[in-house]
Amino acid sequence: MKSRMEWILCLVMWVAVLSLLAATPAYCLTGAASQGKSAGIEKAAAVESDLGLQGKLGRAISKATSGEGKGLIDKDAERGYLGIPGAPKINLLIGFLWAIWVGWVFSTVGAFGGIMAGVGHITIFGLGSYAKTFKNSAPELNKYLTDSIRVSNQWLVGLSALVSSFNYWRQKRLVAPLGIFLGLGALVATLLVVFTTAGKVKFSQYQGYFGLIVFIIGGFMVYEMTPRGQRSKKASQEAAKAFEQTVKQKGDIQEQGVKTLKWSLVKTEISFFGQTFRFSPIWAFIGGFVISAVASFIGVGGGFLYVPFLTSVVGLPMFVVAGTSALSVLIGMIFAIFNFMVLAGIRVYWPMIGAELVGIFVGSMIGPRTGKYIPNKVLKLIFIVLALYVGLRYTLRGFFGIHLL
Repeated sequence: MKSRMEWILCLVMWVAVLSLLAATPAYCLTGAASQGKSAGIEKAAAVESDLGLQGKLGRAISKATSGEGKGLIDKDAERGYLGIPGAPKINLLIGFLWAIWVGWVFSTVGAFGGIMAGVGHITIFGLGSYAKTFKNSAPELNKYLTDSIRVSNQWLVGLSALVSSFNYWRQKRLVAPLGIFLGLGALVATLLVVFTTAGKVKFSQYQGYFGLIVFIIGGFMVYEMTPRGQRSKKASQEAAKAFEQTVKQKGDIQEQGVKTLKWSLVKTEISFFGQTFRFSPIWAFIGGFVISAVASFIGVGGGFLYVPFLTSVVGLPMFVVAGTSALSVLIGMIFAIFNFMVLAGIRVYWPMIGAELVGIFVGSMIGPRTGKYIPNKVLKLIFIVLALYVGLRYTLRGFFGIHLL
């Protein structure tokens, strides 16, 4: 009964959050309905109006070129993303369904939530192609849309990380000290990256680096699956086997779950299913800083970097990695969203975010319950396949203009 009450309280909390988000679109679209049609503007002339879209977005719009066609702002066109005339219209049902997949992926392997969110925003909704049209005609708008995509990804990852962390903590599959120190390192990096890259990154650069980093990580994880890469993972393999056996026998996984044996800034020891793992909180902080610096730049949660760090450097099995990664990502996402939206003045399209957050909640509740039935090697294989495909796809498109299905 207590367990059911906890889930009910959690659900009520997020319903309240989503209710607030549902009331927010008016903020993003202020003045959209009241804006009259403008006529007599030459195609080569600047818009010279914020079209009711205040702040950085309004200033970027006013500097854009007025007219019909790609890379131009047609003031008479129907409003779309962020209330911009002629921008893509977002299908909220597709956003909801895609977010379920995003939540499941992140909460199962501890990574690729932000990258899958990016695939949805960039490709499925067409925001990437739309942003690219302003590369030469309105570079300031191009960069603003890029930042909006980045922070939209972070909203999805943030909720998934929150739900996943809670679920894995209850199952004792989360190394809290490690996750916290990784997260603290992420805080410093997040603040640094937002102020050094917000409004300065072109979409093509963002897309190319996005793919290249993911592709490299995927290749590294392939190496880890080889016999040579597995030699130093004996404790991880033994713990994974014991966990899988307990699940098959329908035993209590919490009984042998994560326990902190020793804690200090120099060395911390934890146990998981009869195996002992050691790590340095100081190095975890440094690792979190580097990982979050890269992740914040490309607008994702960093789970795709935390996973190889936790499996290779710390040597943890995948059954513990997902929850620990989620906690680290959660800390970084809270501050990344705050920095982008409050300090850097970047907006998101709230109707889309609201629908996606509902889907993220559903997917993130399913992930920890299904992931325990998936073998450790299969979890890694899922990670590798996603990394290689996404990485290759966006590297080719961003740097070379080659479109891969």
